[in-house]
Amino acid sequence: MTDAPLPDDAQRIGLDLVAPEIYGPVLRRLASIALALALVVGVIAGFLFGPLVGLVAALVVAVPAVGYALAVPRRRLWLRGTSITARTLLGTRSLDIAAVTGVELLVYPGRLSRLVLRLTAGPDRQVVPLAMYTDAGSGRELHLLGLRRLADALVRSDLPAALGVADLLVHQLRAEARDAPLPQRPLYRAVTLTRAKDYVAPIVLTDQEIATLY
Repeated sequence: MTDAPLPDDAQRIGLDLVAPEIYGPVLRRLASIALALALVVGVIAGFLFGPLVGLVAALVVAVPAVGYALAVPRRRLWLRGTSITARTLLGTRSLDIAAVTGVELLVYPGRLSRLVLRLTAGPDRQVVPLAMYTDAGSGRELHLLGLRRLADALVRSDLPAALGVADLLVHQLRAEARDAPLPQRPLYRAVTLTRAKDYVAPIVLTDQEIATLY
């Protein structure tokens, strides 16, 4: 990391853990199946209860699936300098990491455990996915450049929690640089730490727990 000022035209870095392009074709197939199912349901309901009921039944089946298939590929997350921007179906929102009032690491335990960074700036909040792991010991982690730029942005904050998370990401980068196995990587250790607690709800890691991960 470096403390040099970030330029205004800093490179835009994607922070999507899984790029929408990867699962876009699958979502389109699911949307096609949902439309076919909606047609069948609508015809049957219309035959039994009338055209209006058939139309409503078809919409109930089709609209959620098609809406989800359209919304997910549009969702993107990127970082430029210290500004993190999220795009959804309804628009975009941005948050300045240098001005955050809260920084938390959360683990969503389960067969597919997820580790996310939650940033808060006044009433605004943004979640950044960092990694996900299966019980079998495989998973996916945010790419190296994303981790590096995120760490660089976090050190611009005055919050001790932000600096602690930045140090964690730097140690993760070092572990990946030497091709360390998962048990030696801080992000994976964060997930395994919470598995011992046997919780179902999301777990917020304390500053002390974060410090033990690297």
